[in-house]
Amino acid sequence: MKGMGVIFLVMILGLVVATFWDSFPAIKEGVHSALDPSLGALLDWNVTIGLLIITAVLNLITTVLHKYTTDQDLLKQIKDEQKIVQEEMKLYRSSNSQKSLELSKKSMELAMKSMPITMRPVLYTTIPFILLIRWFGDYFKDSPVKIFGFMSGIWAYIVFFIVFSMLFRKILKVH
Repeated sequence: MKGMGVIFLVMILGLVVATFWDSFPAIKEGVHSALDPSLGALLDWNVTIGLLIITAVLNLITTVLHKYTTDQDLLKQIKDEQKIVQEEMKLYRSSNSQKSLELSKKSMELAMKSMPITMRPVLYTTIPFILLIRWFGDYFKDSPVKIFGFMSGIWAYIVFFIVFSMLFRKILKVH
């Protein structure tokens, strides 16, 4: 679990930045001065298309980062082992509680083995994404637009991010 301390520290730092967004104007103004003329202009042009473009580009960046900062072969191996364990658990679920317990323990060990590997990209994306989410909050607070007539900006971003994530992970074969 070495390295998880660094990830935890980065996450705490991200939360501190998000918490003091309004208290330290330098943070907020700096982010706004960088994103208003770029992403803000794109959203001002057409909020739906702009949000789709922003989400697609950001998701592509994070997917590529995830692919090249993690050991994809090891993740695939762990995922394959987890599938086998899950299939065995289905077989023994009702008939052999001892075997089911052992398989459950093995499944947990595999999950704990993959966790530090999959968390590495978080080091690179936590703070920028927290700043971006705070900026989105400010942007859509001043302009309460509904995407496709029913979703607020931040919810649309989340939905688009999930869709693009599934798409890019499949295309780029990211585990």
